[in-house]
Amino acid sequence: MSEIARLCGGEFRGADVEACEIVVDSRNHAFGGGAMFVAMRGQNRDAHDFVGEMYERGVRAFMVERNIDVSQYEGAGVVCVENSLEALQRLATEHRAAFGGKVVGITGSYGKTVVKEAVAAAIPAGVKYFASPMSYNSQLGVALSLLMIDGDEEVAFIEAGISQSGEMCRLEKMIRPDIVLFTSIGEAHQCNFASEEEKLAEKLLLAQHASTLIYHNAFAQIGSVARQKGLKCRVVAAGNKNLPKGNTAEINATLVGELCRELGYSVMPDRVDDLNVRMEVKEGIASSTIIYDSYNSDINSLALALDTLRGVALRGKTTAVVADISGGSVEEDELYERVAELIASAGVDEVIGVGEVIAQYASKFGCKSRFFASDEALMRALTTNDIAGRTILLKGNRQNDLRRLCHRLESKSHTTVLEVNLDAMAHNVSYFRRFLPMNHRMVAMVKAHSYGAGDVEVAQLLQRLGVTYLAVAFADEGVVLREKGITMPILVLNADAESFDKMVAHRLEPEIYSFHSLEDFARSVERLGCEEYPIHIKLDTGMHRLGFIEEELGALTERLMENKSLKVASVFAHLSCADMPEEDDFTREQISRFDRMSRTLCDALPYKVLRHTANSAAIERFPEAHFDMCRLGLGLYGYGYRHNEELQPVATLKTRIVQLRHRKAGEAIGYGRSEVLKRDSLIATIPIGYADGLDRHLSNGRWSMLIAGQRAATVGRICMDSCMLDVTDIEGIAEGDEVKVFSPLAGNTPEDMAEVLGTISYEIMTSVAARVKRIYVRE
Repeated sequence: MSEIARLCGGEFRGADVEACEIVVDSRNHAFGGGAMFVAMRGQNRDAHDFVGEMYERGVRAFMVERNIDVSQYEGAGVVCVENSLEALQRLATEHRAAFGGKVVGITGSYGKTVVKEAVAAAIPAGVKYFASPMSYNSQLGVALSLLMIDGDEEVAFIEAGISQSGEMCRLEKMIRPDIVLFTSIGEAHQCNFASEEEKLAEKLLLAQHASTLIYHNAFAQIGSVARQKGLKCRVVAAGNKNLPKGNTAEINATLVGELCRELGYSVMPDRVDDLNVRMEVKEGIASSTIIYDSYNSDINSLALALDTLRGVALRGKTTAVVADISGGSVEEDELYERVAELIASAGVDEVIGVGEVIAQYASKFGCKSRFFASDEALMRALTTNDIAGRTILLKGNRQNDLRRLCHRLESKSHTTVLEVNLDAMAHNVSYFRRFLPMNHRMVAMVKAHSYGAGDVEVAQLLQRLGVTYLAVAFADEGVVLREKGITMPILVLNADAESFDKMVAHRLEPEIYSFHSLEDFARSVERLGCEEYPIHIKLDTGMHRLGFIEEELGALTERLMENKSLKVASVFAHLSCADMPEEDDFTREQISRFDRMSRTLCDALPYKVLRHTANSAAIERFPEAHFDMCRLGLGLYGYGYRHNEELQPVATLKTRIVQLRHRKAGEAIGYGRSEVLKRDSLIATIPIGYADGLDRHLSNGRWSMLIAGQRAATVGRICMDSCMLDVTDIEGIAEGDEVKVFSPLAGNTPEDMAEVLGTISYEIMTSVAARVKRIYVRE
């Protein structure tokens, strides 16, 4: 710790303990005895509040930004710094400077993680390398990645991502890459730059001290800006300049091959499109949950996967299925000692080892454990009792990715899936928190199956992000969340008398909008023997849907004062036009009316009551509407009151081509012969139809889907379970290719689809049928 203090300019106090790894999130559990907890002041939380908890869990090394009484923590060492992030960056810079291998910095608008992992998979066996875990490419992520380098690797692959000016300079100072690979340039974060050229120039700062810059000719503007800026490094432009930018499989393959040649490895893949570089959470058979993670199998990625397992499982039973782990030059005995330590610290109930190597170290695992030579042997031995109700991590490796086991355990096998990006959702929460004071309370709307995105997986994330309340439409939705382990407060917006007993039994909190609902709920609470049960009073300030009006407040106050079985947790109202600038005068009237009405009620009650009326649009547009709490609805899922590039849409609806057929001009496609081909055409059939939520009004060319980044229009009528696309103009297409029905990509979003249909993106999102498999991904 004294050495860390010297390197990062901090003040050292206490015991001079050794730090072997960094922990920045107190909710993480998969770490060993040499962990250093780095406390930072976040947008919503101050990690210094958890120093005591981390000490109780065995941590003895701390980096902090404010003075703490070291005498309270016997045997602990503390480094006090002005800014923990900057201190970590200085530490990472020193660690990088001591590294003798080559460093490859990978940047671009998209494709960074795919290319990084593809290169790592392509280099020859026996070459020790380091690749930054997952998408650790931020100011913090890069620092953490560099500090994970052992020091004896031949090459290190480090991602670098930015969102605004000034960020790449700090990343470059840490990474100091020998080679820079620039994967792409696109629309991401463009709103923070005056032009694409400005964004390119910022990203190219990563190459200012490099020896080589590699990019693909499809993105010729990268080379142009590099020349304009006078970069002194050698610039390598690879591939066919006429290749469509959407053909990422070929572009990535070319970049991987070029980088491998630059490193001295003879590798040239044809396509790079099969690597699954994201952790996936899926619904499993027998009420289980499956976490699938196979793209990397080193000790760092195992720690991340185990923390995800614990977070998803909440307090439920857990199983970790772990294939042989890669340890580079680390001795196997030491490696599996560390693996067993991580599994124990994560509180895993059962570990199942798959592979000949991990089985040799069975004695190191203290929890219930079993070992199998192959996944086939495991599948033969598994029973329903081994799976039922558990959260199961499948941690594969490149040789044994456990994919067949994953398919067997999944509850749905529909080729069409709705992919929900939980990282994007977390980003959107952070975006809206920028408009609010620190620690401001937030209600997250998860009604209608989280706007089609799912239920418990979304709720688990929001619980982890520190959201105050969840809000559902009906009691049954809240019951599902309770049964799956969600403990945070849940508000039921459409509470009806028939569900009141069920709500009390599951500690769900009702919206009370009339004297009738107040009396009915009070009877249920009293019958079940509860006191001061939390309720939420709905006011009508101009929406004229539900709620108490101003003239009823006196009588309402009297009844609430008389009734000791109920306690008002919050009073709220709905803004009907916060997303319509032309109606701002009316919205301000609503806010003023709510302020007056809610204050009248709150002042009359002898306890604190929360007030909230702001929805997603009002969080951004009306600071005077923030009050004590705000409600985040569609904005959580990546859509604003207007198109907003800073929000990240969370959902991608995708499927695959199941058949390709050449058809002659004059032939008709689909039911009713509604579309006759005007030319010889190549027609693809995909397994998605109106029973999956694809509106029939998108038939006959009214909607185009994306295949390899190119548009393919519907042809003929959309059927119940399938539809057809005209793919004549897409080169190299094959059965099995992925099709994006809607996605975050421009021209293919739910917003675009809603415009075609004359509706709103809410309807598009909530229309995706339950039979469509949901997959939850984390970068």
